[in-house]
Amino acid sequence: MTETPDQQPRRPSISHLAVPRLSILGARVIDPASGFNQVVDLHLAEGKVLAIGPPPADFRAEELIDAGGLLAIPGLVDLCARLRQPGLEQKATIRSETRAAASAGITTLCCPPDTLPVVDTPAVAQLIRQTAEQQGFARVLPAGSLTQGLAGEQISEMAALARAGCPVLSHADRPIRSARVQRRALEYAATFDLTCFLHPANASLSEGGLVHEGRISTRLGLPGIPAAAETVAVARDLALAEQTGARIHFRGLSTARATEMLAEARARGVQVTADVSAHQLFLTEDDLDPFDANALVLPPLRTEADRQALRAAIAAGVISAICSDHQPHEADAKLDTFPQAAPGISALETLLPLTLRLVDEGLLPLPSALACVTCHAAAILGLPYGRIQPGVAADLCLLAPNERWKLTPERMRSQGKNTPFLGQSMRGAPRLTLLGGRPVFDAAAP
Repeated sequence: MTETPDQQPRRPSISHLAVPRLSILGARVIDPASGFNQVVDLHLAEGKVLAIGPPPADFRAEELIDAGGLLAIPGLVDLCARLRQPGLEQKATIRSETRAAASAGITTLCCPPDTLPVVDTPAVAQLIRQTAEQQGFARVLPAGSLTQGLAGEQISEMAALARAGCPVLSHADRPIRSARVQRRALEYAATFDLTCFLHPANASLSEGGLVHEGRISTRLGLPGIPAAAETVAVARDLALAEQTGARIHFRGLSTARATEMLAEARARGVQVTADVSAHQLFLTEDDLDPFDANALVLPPLRTEADRQALRAAIAAGVISAICSDHQPHEADAKLDTFPQAAPGISALETLLPLTLRLVDEGLLPLPSALACVTCHAAAILGLPYGRIQPGVAADLCLLAPNERWKLTPERMRSQGKNTPFLGQSMRGAPRLTLLGGRPVFDAAAP
C-alpha cells in the first residue's frame, strides 16, 4: 500500500471511540488455527479482518501502523479469570482486570460463576456483560452456574443463562457432592448442547486440605490434598459424561494420573476436553517452602512428576488449552498466617510470557503454544475467536517477541499483585491490543 503524506505510520490511541479502518504493515502474522505464518500486511475494517496481503482496491486506511519486527497474533482467550465484580470489589473490578488483560494481549475472558451474587440468573449474567461493555477493555463471558446458588442441590435455568450470554456452565471450584444431582445437571445441559466446566475435586478427600499431600506437607505440618481427590472426581465425571452424552471440560488438571484418564476417555470417544493453569507447568510443591502464600493455589501445586506429565499432555494435545486461573487478592489476603491465607495467583499478565517460555524450553513450537491460548481455548467455548482470518473479529495483539522485562508490582496493572513470579524475567511484550478493531491497549500511549 502506498503511503500519502498525511498517512504516515502511527499508533492509534486507546481513546478512539469509533472503530477505525486500519492497515498493519509488515508484521509476522501467525494464525494458529489455519497454520498461516508469514510477514504480510493486515487490513481491518468495521471491527473485522478485511484482508491479509494486498487490500481491496476500494479500501483506504484511516490509520497505518508500522509493525515491522513485531508478531501479529490473535487476541488471547482465557478460560478462567476471576474479575471479582460483583461482590468482591475490594480485590479487583471488571475495569481494573480487563485493563490488565488488554495490556497482556488478552481480548476474551471467561469468568467463573462464583461472584456475589452467583451467576445463576440471567440478570447477573447481563450485569457482568453490560459492565464489561461499558467500562472494560476486553470481552467478558460469564459462565453460568450449574446449580442454583452453587449449592449443588437444584439445577439452574440453563437455557435462560445461555440466552443471557453464558457460553458454558460451571460450578467454579466447588464440587457437586451428589452424583445424582450432577447426572441431572449434565443431562439437562446436554439437551441445550452446553459444555460443562468441571473442577475435578472429591469434596470428602479435599476438604480441609491446603497443599499437595506428600513430603512438603509433612515437612511443613500442613493438611494435604491427595492426588486421589482429583482422580476420584475425574473417574466419576467421565462415567457420568459417558452415561449422559454430555460435553464436559476439566478446568485445571493437576495430576499425572488424571492426564492418563483423560487420554483414555478421549480415545473411547467421550466428549471431554481439559485445560491446565499456566503456573502448574512451572511450579511444584517445592515452591511452597518456606510458607510462600503466593504459591498457595487450588488445586495445589503437586510433584515434579505431575508437572512433567502435564507438560507432556500439553505437547501431545491431550490437554488442549492453557489458562491463567487469575485470582487477584488484596495484600492482606496473602499476609495472614499460611493456613488462613487466600489461595490463588494474579495471573493475567503472566499468561502470555509463560506460554512463550514453553517455546523457549523446547516443549512446543510457537504456533502450537499460541494455539493453546487462542483458537483451542475459543473452540472449547464454542466461539469463533482466537484466529486471524478474513471476516472474523479483529481481536489482535502486536507483540515484541524478544523484548525482556521484569515482573514487578509497579509494572502490574491488575489490582492484585499476588504472584510467585514476581522478580522473574519475562519475554514478550505486547505493543498494541485490538478488540474488534478498536485499540484497548497501546504501549506507546501516555
